[in-house]
Amino acid sequence: MRAESDAENAAGGGATKANGTPVAPVVPATPATPATPGAPGAPAAPGTAAGAGPAARSRRFPSITRDTARPEGSGRAVPGAVSTPVRQWPMLSVLTATAVGLLATAFGHPRVGCLAIGVALIAASVMRRVLPSVGMLAVRSRFTDMITYGLLGVAITLLALVMAAPKPGW
Repeated sequence: MRAESDAENAAGGGATKANGTPVAPVVPATPATPATPGAPGAPAAPGTAAGAGPAARSRRFPSITRDTARPEGSGRAVPGAVSTPVRQWPMLSVLTATAVGLLATAFGHPRVGCLAIGVALIAASVMRRVLPSVGMLAVRSRFTDMITYGLLGVAITLLALVMAAPKPGW
């Protein structure tokens, strides 16, 4: 039956629906203006998809990124008129506490130093949860940052509390 309708269409008999009723033939519309390659309404060049010209852009996120994302807190933590150190105070406070911990460790107090670093990371986790924008302290999603900072802070703090005191004099 399908072969008969195909042969009928080729002979000019017209298309029919499955129940035998005739279907009006589809006549392609011709453009009112002469078509130039790349113009809207122009036929696509061989081997290219229709509508895939330079003006057609996808709304999808590109699979290969060519630039870095703007940091979350670059101008949103505090208005842009304020200096950068003031806008980045959460990150600077964590870095300062970490530097104090490293200095304490360097001067012979490893337990105090590791506690300071662990508490700094726990504070970073809390700030990431509580503050709406934390500047460059925001690296990944809020949830991922909270979990990462929190787990590292708790691990370092617990290790500092249970580590054996080094013997003086090595």
